[in-house]
Amino acid sequence: MKIITLLNEKGGVGKTTVAFHIAAGLAVAGYRVLAVDADAQGSLTDTMGFEPSAGLYDLIVRNRPFKDVLQFVNPEIYELASRKVTGQLFLLASNAETQSIATNSKDALAFVRRFAELEDAVDYIIIDTSPTPSLLHGAIYLSTDAILYPTKCEYLSFRGLQNSFKHREDNEQYRTQFNFGSITNLGIVPNMYRHKTLEHRENLEELVDVYGDLVWKPIPQSTIWTESTRVHRTVWNYAPNTSAAAQGWNLLKTFLETVKYVKPTKP
Repeated sequence: MKIITLLNEKGGVGKTTVAFHIAAGLAVAGYRVLAVDADAQGSLTDTMGFEPSAGLYDLIVRNRPFKDVLQFVNPEIYELASRKVTGQLFLLASNAETQSIATNSKDALAFVRRFAELEDAVDYIIIDTSPTPSLLHGAIYLSTDAILYPTKCEYLSFRGLQNSFKHREDNEQYRTQFNFGSITNLGIVPNMYRHKTLEHRENLEELVDVYGDLVWKPIPQSTIWTESTRVHRTVWNYAPNTSAAAQGWNLLKTFLETVKYVKPTKP
């Protein structure tokens, strides 16, 4: 089992959309996947077509069993007509109670402990996070194996990206207390990219100059992405013959090519 977290301390960069498509694509590809909504706004919960609920809070604070908090995601919202879904996708939902998990749970390793229960039942856990750093992020840092950073090619998004890298480094020191290995920087996803805009082209060049091979192929801005989110579907399910659908599959392909080098970081 590998735990991958989507992170950028700037909102509006597409973390939730990327998390949904990676989790759904993995299920299509035959993997058993748990998508975790760790944002009190419940964006991933809503994107998948569910009402906000205290799934994550119930799991961590109330110590409820997984069978009581997991919600099965119907393949109808993410499948391809030409390809049968051979995996499974579940959601651990969020609501406003999520923001008080860190203050109401005294167990710093609660995420690590609970997720470890799924070792033989799940292949991937994909965690969507809020843009605001908090004590909850600290618990997530302890549990994750790798981080994927979506970003816009804009100044404020880059600043959020820089802060995210810094806080990852800060939390590495905390992880050593538990003999956990280092978190892998899985990649940076330039999202909502506008190639006709000089600012975006120059900022993409700067991003590559600073981070090199960590930078994945940019995902161009398209209304297909926003439309598919509104109807709670993946782009390849909503508009299978579009360039956006192809870009969604390319995102998954890059993920699979990269994540194979990630090793679980817990002893």
